[in-house]
Amino acid sequence: MHTMSDLKNRLHEELAIKNACQVEGINADPAIFEGAGLGDQYQEQIQTLFDYNLHNHTGVVLPVCFYTPGGLRVGYRWNDRSPYKLRKEGNHFILYHERKELFPVSLKKRPKYYSLKTSDGANMNQVATHNGEGAIFVSYSNECFLKETGHDCKYCNINYTHDTYGEEHGVSWKYPRQIGETAAVAYQEGAKHITISGGFIPERREIDYYFDVAEAIQEHTGLEDFNGTAVIGAPLDLSILERYKDAGYRTIAMNLEIWDKNIFNSVCPGKVIHCGGWDHWVKALERAAVVFGHGRVRSNFVGGMETKKSTLEGVKYLASQGVIAYAGAWIPNLGSEYEGHRSPLPEWHLDVAYKIVDIFRGAGFTYEQLYDSSASADGLWNDIYKIEEERLPVFKGEPSVV
Repeated sequence: MHTMSDLKNRLHEELAIKNACQVEGINADPAIFEGAGLGDQYQEQIQTLFDYNLHNHTGVVLPVCFYTPGGLRVGYRWNDRSPYKLRKEGNHFILYHERKELFPVSLKKRPKYYSLKTSDGANMNQVATHNGEGAIFVSYSNECFLKETGHDCKYCNINYTHDTYGEEHGVSWKYPRQIGETAAVAYQEGAKHITISGGFIPERREIDYYFDVAEAIQEHTGLEDFNGTAVIGAPLDLSILERYKDAGYRTIAMNLEIWDKNIFNSVCPGKVIHCGGWDHWVKALERAAVVFGHGRVRSNFVGGMETKKSTLEGVKYLASQGVIAYAGAWIPNLGSEYEGHRSPLPEWHLDVAYKIVDIFRGAGFTYEQLYDSSASADGLWNDIYKIEEERLPVFKGEPSVV
């Protein structure tokens, strides 16, 4: 007889494989997805902000993710050099490590709203992508003005994504009404959190736009509190943070990206020049936690661009201030200045994830707070909470694909 402890151990093993797949990518011939129902029954990738695949896939339909037998969501990142391989055997997709079979996987069902259009004819799947567990994500624009000044973050490929997939995937400015209409339909289908993000734009324009978007979402969903996260650059005028809360956003995010100040200055020159630098960014996060509350502010570190010690110091300090800071694995994106580099080994990232959860628990962060502050609910730290708190469908005998 298998015990609950056995099930949790198996899920932690699946988590280690998930982590490795997301760091190393997935090696698969795209032809295996032909006739598999991508873009119809199952959800396809829509590139609306960053592209995490390591090969150009113009004209190629790829899955957005797959699920392990225990229900862990694994983001699909195509890399034909990865030792993790996906093969189609009959009507099933099987994950391998080299020649060793690991387990069968399931594709994510396509949301119904992906087939709908807004009142002005925009494809809703290009307005808001579905990240699983009721989390939807809006990239209102890939218009990052740092490109014009030569101050792009060196790990970022936001402009490459726009230039490569713009016409195919509708990478263009999203209007508030389009977002409001799409959110309304997605929420009717079970969505319960929305993240609004995009490229770097001038502060004054950003404030006005986010307010208009919040108003449109409230109007079309009928929800005053629509559980939204506004992802912004650290404002020079910190009093502006209160206006985002007044506008209706439950949480706010400002991604510091790197804790080591010297590396930050080198890798994120635009954030130094236009957002007051590292010290001001930290002050903005501290102030935001006062305004929005403990566990209602999020930041992100690019896991692997600095030492493990430095990253964890940043996570721990921000947690002490009430800020939830993640460290998603760095993927050396195509089109970024770090294209061709590589991230640390999967074991490095897995160890960081478990240590981050220890910090989060010490700070009193709940799973609900992690969910509300995340752009998706599939981070390793989210998964560890879900395993230990028995939140996955497998604990209830329910289907894993949602």
